[in-house]
Amino acid sequence: MTASSPSNSPARTRLMLWATGAFILAAVLYGIWWLMFAAHYESTDDAYVQGNLVPISAQIPGTVVAIGAEETQTVSQSDHLVTLDDSDTDIALAQAEAALAQTVRRTRTLFVQNDALAADVAVGEANVAQAATQLSKTRNDLQRRNALRGTGGVSGEELLHAQVAVKSAEAGLAQARAGLAAARAKLATNQALTQGSTVATHPDVLQAADLVRLTWLTNVRSRILAPVSGMVAQRSVQLGQRIQAGTPLMTIVPLNSLWVEANFKENQLDSMLPGQKAALVSDLYGSKIIYHGTVVGVSAGSGSAFALLPAQNASGNWIKVIQRVPVRIRLDPKELQEHPLRVGLSMTVEVDLSSSPAPSDDGKPADPRPQDPAGNPAEPALSTPVYNHDPAEINARIQKIIQDNISS
Repeated sequence: MTASSPSNSPARTRLMLWATGAFILAAVLYGIWWLMFAAHYESTDDAYVQGNLVPISAQIPGTVVAIGAEETQTVSQSDHLVTLDDSDTDIALAQAEAALAQTVRRTRTLFVQNDALAADVAVGEANVAQAATQLSKTRNDLQRRNALRGTGGVSGEELLHAQVAVKSAEAGLAQARAGLAAARAKLATNQALTQGSTVATHPDVLQAADLVRLTWLTNVRSRILAPVSGMVAQRSVQLGQRIQAGTPLMTIVPLNSLWVEANFKENQLDSMLPGQKAALVSDLYGSKIIYHGTVVGVSAGSGSAFALLPAQNASGNWIKVIQRVPVRIRLDPKELQEHPLRVGLSMTVEVDLSSSPAPSDDGKPADPRPQDPAGNPAEPALSTPVYNHDPAEINARIQKIIQDNISS
């Protein structure tokens, strides 16, 4: 009788059956888990913290005389950052104010000349009337003497004097009329320079006043303020440095308004929509801290499409590479305040594709941004009031200069 082979023993057969059953059960359970849970999530570790890098530069040329912020220092909006030497701008402002005063006085002279030129016109009109009367008288005298010429009642010399008197009166009338025309032309020219305005509203005065405002604004810009609140980075400005307008001085990073840019593969974006929820983990804190974010939107193109040197896929030696598309994810401000992040930190992102918000009335995905009671996005565009300089002080100085030189 032949002994049984070990490979055909009942114990081994049962073990193989149990192992096969276990693998099948594990595959079924994994399939169920994937269909119910994993299929609704997309994840990537190609994600990084991004933020606004606000460059600080000078609006005017000058020499740096003070620096009010250092690297890694946190500053508030309107804090002093850099001061430029304002000696030149102070002199320019004083010169502009003096030019305004001179312009006011010169303009006031134009208005005063209107009365003087009007008087000259009146005198010219009187001279014309007088010359016309004189011409009429001499002509009458000549006419009477011509009537007596045949009777011998008037001598030839007297008749000649009468003719000369007429010509002299005609020349006097022509001269009076020319003087009147010149006076009227001067008056018209002067009135054209002052018509429809006062000394304070004359175009020359307004132009000089604008020059004062411009030099005042240049003087104000010698103090460079922080346009936003944040942390100072990339400070390159040095004390005593001569800088030009637009020279980069430092950068401010608002750490309270960071977001995450997750680079998902193109085959992961089919069901990704704005408004979906995301869980994020930073390498800085590890898995013990989970950030909760919201998908804001998917970029208009892949990273290679916006690269400085785009790939030349039509060159012939083309190799298919799965592209990645940036997806912007907004972080919870409260969580960001409790656990601050820095620009450029690595993140792991997992997006819940089943958490899409309800579509709007037109069938489009709802806007994921916070909304005000009227239904409009509540997040304003980036703006700063730092460059909105109040002109009330300089306007008061301008009005005082004008009034002082009008009444002087």
